[in-house]
Amino acid sequence: MKEGPDTALLGSLIGDPARANILTALMSGKALTATELASEAGVTVQTTSSHLKKLESGGLIRQRKQGRHRYFGLSDADVGDVLESMMGLAEKRGMLRTQPGPKDEALRKARVCYNHLAGELGVTLYDSLLASQYLVERDEEVELTSKGEGFVDRFGIDLQLLSSNRRPMCKSCLDWSSRRSHLAGSLGTALLDRFYELNWAKRVQGSRAVKFSATGEKNLRQLFNT
Repeated sequence: MKEGPDTALLGSLIGDPARANILTALMSGKALTATELASEAGVTVQTTSSHLKKLESGGLIRQRKQGRHRYFGLSDADVGDVLESMMGLAEKRGMLRTQPGPKDEALRKARVCYNHLAGELGVTLYDSLLASQYLVERDEEVELTSKGEGFVDRFGIDLQLLSSNRRPMCKSCLDWSSRRSHLAGSLGTALLDRFYELNWAKRVQGSRAVKFSATGEKNLRQLFNT
């Protein structure tokens, strides 16, 4: 009997088209109801409920009850990272479901990857943090330098709060559209939240796209020398 992680089980959970659509919809980081996910999956609510039970049993999603409603979301950022990496591989192999359109261009420029910034601006941000020596890559690990700590503090992010988080501070995530890395981890989330707080960017309703205002993008590029 073979030992170790069961990748076949994970693949079977993600590989079903309806379940893949459900997981992709939850990549927005927004909790959705079974009815909303049924629309995303293209199947009935009853069939969606069956898929949700399998995904929850497999530890890929979690549900929260609020009043009479049940909301579903990805179980954690690790699931989002795996899905983003799989999207990158599918893109690289030409496994595309639709031809690129205007929405795809917006997603390629800037989008949310569960809870952090991805797309062209996310990759550019990551490259800038490395070039400025705010981040350093050691083997497969990404670390915030002392110089980076000072920068993050001046930018208005509470490092002490991030350090108390059980999630990794910094983590690279393969970007599906650029096929290069962007910043994940608690710092990646904090930076995106800070962009929202400063009104540099906002989420596009009904999409994973993140739209930066002209001023917001200018400030981003100036601050991070991109």
